[in-house]
Formats: sequence, structure tokens, C-alpha cells
Amino acid sequence: MEAQEAVALAGAGAVSRGVPQRAGRAAAEAALVVEPTPGATLARAFALAVARRGERIAYREKKRGLWRATSWAQYGERVRDTALGLRALGFGRGERACIIGTNRPEWMIADLAILTLGGVSVGVYPTDSPRQLRHVVCDCDARWLFVEDEEQLDKALEVRDGMAGLARIVVFDLEGLRNFRDPQVTSLDALMETGRSRAAANAGEWQSALEAVEPADLAVLIYTSGTTGPPKGAMLTHGSLVFQARCLAAVLPAGPEDEQLSFLPLCHIAERLLTTFRPIFHGATVNFVESADTMPQNVREVSPTVFFGVPRIWEKFYSAIRMAADDATAFERRVFDWAIGIGAAVAEHRLQDRPVPRMLGLAHRAAEVLALRRARKLIGMDRARYVVTGAAPISPDLIRWYFALGLDMREAYGMTETTGVATLPPPGRRRIGSVGVALPGTEVRIGDEGEILVRGEHVFAGYVGLPDRTREAIDDEGWLHTGDVGSIDADGYLRVTDRLKDIFITAGGKNVTPSEIENQLKFSPYVSDAIVIGDRRRYLTALVMIDHENVAKFAQDARVPFTNYASLCRAPEVTALVQGEIDRVNARFARVEAIKRFRLIEVQLTAEDEELTPTMKLKRKLVNEKYRDLIESMYQESEG
Repeated sequence: MEAQEAVALAGAGAVSRGVPQRAGRAAAEAALVVEPTPGATLARAFALAVARRGERIAYREKKRGLWRATSWAQYGERVRDTALGLRALGFGRGERACIIGTNRPEWMIADLAILTLGGVSVGVYPTDSPRQLRHVVCDCDARWLFVEDEEQLDKALEVRDGMAGLARIVVFDLEGLRNFRDPQVTSLDALMETGRSRAAANAGEWQSALEAVEPADLAVLIYTSGTTGPPKGAMLTHGSLVFQARCLAAVLPAGPEDEQLSFLPLCHIAERLLTTFRPIFHGATVNFVESADTMPQNVREVSPTVFFGVPRIWEKFYSAIRMAADDATAFERRVFDWAIGIGAAVAEHRLQDRPVPRMLGLAHRAAEVLALRRARKLIGMDRARYVVTGAAPISPDLIRWYFALGLDMREAYGMTETTGVATLPPPGRRRIGSVGVALPGTEVRIGDEGEILVRGEHVFAGYVGLPDRTREAIDDEGWLHTGDVGSIDADGYLRVTDRLKDIFITAGGKNVTPSEIENQLKFSPYVSDAIVIGDRRRYLTALVMIDHENVAKFAQDARVPFTNYASLCRAPEVTALVQGEIDRVNARFARVEAIKRFRLIEVQLTAEDEELTPTMKLKRKLVNEKYRDLIESMYQESEG
């Protein structure tokens, strides 16, 4: 049956324009799901998904103020035409192609076109410089490059002489390039037109190509952020990606009726997995944000049913609700605080697997009507069945707060080298402060120095061109050495403490886990990020990045004059505000773990700045080097 459906899809007339399917019953919905079975590949699974889902919506994007939908049938045609266009230009099995651009359907289409030809897809962060782009293209020996627009094309052309192996550049958006001519550059539209003609002449060519792809074939290269040197390309196979999809289906179920939002960089493993690969199997609709700036508005418009965000997103959402509450009347603030208190009491009963007392349950219903439901709607989470946080540590207090708000928040643990996820809370069981248990088919144990080790089919195949680094990462028994420190309790729940390289010892011999302190600081609506310093030092200090929007509002309300970000950071009232937040955090830790001095980073950093990772985390090593003089100034002062 599956082979017949896939063969039918490959024909020129197979991608029909029929009446949209309206599957209301569970059995009909199940028929739309493609099972990530052992031996499957992303290529064959995609073809089967398109054949089964036809006119159901695959994704939406917002254009000229309207959300415009694309069906699975149209999605399949565009992938097929792009793939055959590449084939017409000489794209061969196993070749590498890079994609640079922000989240948009064309990114996903190019990604799958490459994979269905048996090629290797390589994402490049859209904020990368021309030099960084050249490094990735050359490091993976890419002959093909997809660029989003004129801005990204300019980067490629600037370093083209240093990318001698590059055969062709394909541009998604031709705005500003209509009169541009270059024999090496073509448009995605032109590539698709070539592919359509080729499909009409040979209906089975694409089908033959995708059927030839094997689970052991390399599918994608994910380049790390390169905080300790040049970025390394982690190799992930079709088999490891399908295995990951199969594991997540058991603990994070999703289906054709679900809505999700795409906004994190698509070259990051988490977003790639959730936006491109998992929907092939479960069929949820992907909604692309217009831009990073419109993300809060877009999430309210879409109101996703399942949602993944990095801790910075959850901190921003928390700040938005807290600031809205602060702007309310005194009565409304009291009602909200009461409602959160009731929500916290209910959440505690549920986390302990205890029944909620009748009177508390009645109070919770009132809290929902009066405040909690509206608060979730404010951040676009009013329809969410569950939400997930990952990619960086998060404060346990923040997770408790979201449970009190009425959101089922699940903390995931993993990395690029585990194809995204290694542990998650099992269905219906949560332990705050834990990242859950090993995924099905995954082994996790604690090695020397408390290091977390992972083994399973989703462990990556190594770093491209770096056999020595691969041997450092994966030992002879197949255990991945994560570089993270943690512990596992008697029930198998993993707790992640910090990065092994980030834990330091003070001059007094005290072992300090900086992320625990930093997470408490970031729980403040006025702190965007922080780096705690103290390795071989006599006391702890911190570099703090303020939340510009919330601190600016504080300054305006308090009539504190400022002209720009730097002057805002220098205002004595702002310094006092941050000192108050640090005092709050210090009260939670031992005296030797207290932050004695701090400095504010007076530059408003964005994802384009080298100090931040694409998931908006400060790079500890780089920050320590770049702000060395500022750090030293905190230790040159008298201890008083």
C-alpha cells in the first residue's frame, strides 16, 4: 500500500487539487499519520505523507497581513520540482548543499529536495558573516548554495573566490535582483520550472531517487556554534532522525490537528526536527513567523497547540505577564496574585499525583475564569496542550510558575550530537528540576567526574573531517561524552547540573555551579542574561545584560532620564534595580556563592553579535575574553 501511494505521488498528475479532506474521527486522523518505523527514511516518509494528506494544510505563512495556506499536495510538488531542477543541473547522490536564510517555506522545501535526492543538507545561520559562511561551505565541500535574498547573496558573492568548489547559487527571493545577471546564480522559481519540465518528461525519476535513499545515508550536517573554536559539522543520518521521531512520538504525541510555530533558526537541530522532520510523520500544521520582531504577535494569532521555546522565550513570556499585571489596577493585581497562588497549589497536588481537594478545585475554576486563562491568552498559549523548554538550563521556579499558570511544561535534555533529544519526562509524570528519563531505546548513565553519557541509535555519526574530535566525543563502547555534569536518581530521572567545563573552584576551594545562580537571576523580568565569574577568585562577580524593554519601562515610570541603551545602563536607579535583583538571588545561596559585585554590559546584543548564540545564550568563554577589563575592575576594588 505504501509503495503504491508513493509511486502515485511521483507521477506528474498525482499531486491533485481535490476537495480538502475533513477527517473528524480518530480512525481517519490515524490514517494521515506516517509511522516512523525502523528502516524508514525521511525521503520515503515524506513522499508517503504527501500522498496520504493531499489537500490538508501542511504550512502557513503570513503575506500582506494574511495567513496563506499551502497543502501537502502543493508542498510535495514544490519539493519534487526543486529536486528535479537540481538533478537537471547535475546534483548527484551524496553531494552537500548549504542553505542560509531565515525561517520560511522555501528553506524547508530546499531541505527536503536535497534529502530526497540522497544529498546532504547543511544549514547556515542567517546571522553568519561572509567569512563564517565560507568556512561552512568549504568545510563540508558543498557544491550548491541556497540563499534567501539579496543580503545573503551579497555574503556569498563577497567570498565566492574562496569557495572554488561551488557550482551554483539558488536565490529564494529576487526582490532587488530582477536585473541581476550572473551565470552561477539562478532563482528558485527558475529551478522549479526546470524541475516541472523534467517531471513531465520522466514521471518516475524523483520516485527512483528517493527510493534509493538508505537509513544509513548521511542526511544533514548541523554546525555547532563554535564557542571553543571553528564550528564543527555534526553528521546525522536518516536512520538517527527517524529513530528520534519514533522516540518523540511516544512521549510528545502530536497529530494532524495540531498547530505549531516556526521561529527558532532552522539550522538549529531542535527547530529542524520540529518544523521539517517531525511533521512528516505526525502531520501537524507549521506556521512561519513573519520575523523575530513579530513573533509575540504571531504566536497570539496562531495560538499553537504544541510549542517549543528556549528558556529566553519563556523568560520573556513571564516578563510580559508580570509587567502587564504591574500595569493593572491594585484590585486586578491582587486577583492575579491570588489566582497564581491557587494555580500553584493545584499544580503541587498534581505533581505529587494527589487528588485536588474539592474546595481548591472550585477556587481553581474561578481563578481560571478571572485571570489564568486571560494570562495564557496574552502570550498565545491559551490552546496549548503542552509546551517544551530546552537547549539551555532554566530556573525550576520558572517551570513551577508556568505550571501554576496552567501550562504543562516539559523540560527536554539533549544536543546536536544526540539528534536533538535524549531525555524527557514520561507521559503524566513530572519532577521539577529534572529533565525526565531516557527516551525509549536510549541509555543514559553518569561517568567519571559526574559526566552525563548517552548511547542510542540517535547518537551522531561523528564530526565531518575530524576523526580525532569524533573519538574524543564517542568512546569505544559507543557512549557519547556530553560534557555535561548531572545525576540520576533511583527512578531514572536525570538532573543536569552544568557544563563540565563551566563549573569552577574559587580561591577558597569552593566548587560553584554558575548556571544555578544565573538561572535565578534570569527569573527577574529586568535581567535578560548573566554570566557568573569566580574561577580561582576570592569572591563571585557577574556580568549582567538587562532586559531593555522592561528596564526602559521602569525608567520611564520612575522618570529616570536616558537617551540610549548605554545611558540606561549607567543610570544609578537602574544599577540599584539590578542590585535588588542580585540581593534577592544571593539570599537563596550560601555566603560563598553570593555575587559580591556586578557590571552591566552596556551594549544591546542581538543574535548577530558574536557574544550570543543563535538561541540567545551568552557565550561564556568569549564574554570572559571580550570583557576582561570590565571583569578585572570588579576585583581591583577594595572588598570593603
